[in-house]
Amino acid sequence: MYSEKEILHDALTTAKLSTTNYNTFSNECAHESVRNSMLNILADEHDIQDDIFHLTSAKGYYPTPAAEQKKVMEAQQKYKNSFK
Repeated sequence: MYSEKEILHDALTTAKLSTTNYNTFSNECAHESVRNSMLNILADEHDIQDDIFHLTSAKGYYPTPAAEQKKVMEAQQKYKNSFK
């Protein structure tokens, strides 16, 4: 029997893999209608992943410590400058 934590961890891992695959599929579509379908599925998969993540985090199974504001600002500046 699997624990709730193991089940949620497996669901989150599967959701992450699904988003990776649908992203690859959408990038490799030759037909616009198929690409749009893949992108719609990808968006749905991201929503599912987000739901699982928040449930897992709320139960304390996926701790995410808050980042220091200074570190957040440094990262924003770094990536903002890299796209100029």
